Amino acid sequence: MPQAAPASFVSHFPLKAHNTFGFDVAARYACSIEHETQLAAAVNDPRAAALPRLVLGGGSNVVLKGDFDGLVLLVALRGRRVVREDDGAWYVEAAAGENWHAFVAWTLAQGLPGLENLALIPGTVGAAPIQNIGAYGLEMCERFASLRAVELATGEAIEFDADACRFGYRDSFFKREGRDRFVITSVTFRLPKAWTPRAGYADIARELSARGLGNAAPDAQAIFDAVVAVRRAKLPDPLELGNAGSFFKNPVIGSAQFDALQQREPDVVSYRQPDGSVKLAAGWLIDQCGWKGRAIGAAAVHDRQALVLVNRGGATGADVLALARAVQADVLARFGVELETEPVCL
Repeated sequence: MPQAAPASFVSHFPLKAHNTFGFDVAARYACSIEHETQLAAAVNDPRAAALPRLVLGGGSNVVLKGDFDGLVLLVALRGRRVVREDDGAWYVEAAAGENWHAFVAWTLAQGLPGLENLALIPGTVGAAPIQNIGAYGLEMCERFASLRAVELATGEAIEFDADACRFGYRDSFFKREGRDRFVITSVTFRLPKAWTPRAGYADIARELSARGLGNAAPDAQAIFDAVVAVRRAKLPDPLELGNAGSFFKNPVIGSAQFDALQQREPDVVSYRQPDGSVKLAAGWLIDQCGWKGRAIGAAAVHDRQALVLVNRGGATGADVLALARAVQADVLARFGVELETEPVCL
């Protein structure tokens, strides 16, 4: 094993620029990880021996309720390359600290389609498998080949295939059993040579039609551009209004529960799943409860997308979580459906 590079600790490190909600909190220590070997050096440093650890990439899927009395590992690993190809696909690797949207744009610039539906999702490449990000008819796991992660307890680098990652809807092994045990350092994607567009999602189809592409098969760049336009129209820029993107998962309920709900709420927005269950649009449920645009203090539900909770300025993590609980309570009272949050709350 190569010798561990020195780990440089910074004490009382401000995290405001490292969480997309913009919460003004700090960590006891922070260490920037620019090389894989620095992970072992950081976690074995005597100052960190008894401290909790938090891994941050872009900080786009976390709610920090207060100062973090531990060590924050800031993933700053960089690099992207085409590693190989076979008859069916190209395999593209990116380091965990690469910006996700910039990576997607880069793959298209190389003539490698397949990730365009996931454009403009905030965060880093390393965070994508943890959340199994998805949007507009595509989940990351459908383009996933493998990842490399370092086990913090041993410093060992391990390769994970899709089965080992246990991907689910906005879920993975790394969000559950593997949380706090592993740090993802790189991800390899399988981009199919027999590419076909996924443009059936209503918002994307409308945007393509508005661009004069309604009757033609769009290329990957056209879908990328449409996704970017739709997301910018509906979702706030975290640099302008603190947020973590979609705050709630779209709930999935059984067929019998859905039939009873539809009798009471005939206009409920729903998507039948292959196994017979039904996915509901969480944003619609929240909107019907009158929460769109409403606020509790400086924490608010976004006025254009009810799935998004925002920091209007000066909100704390506790404020956002209080708002989330109020929204969840109203949705449960009216629809009998529990909303699960997407971000990790610490």
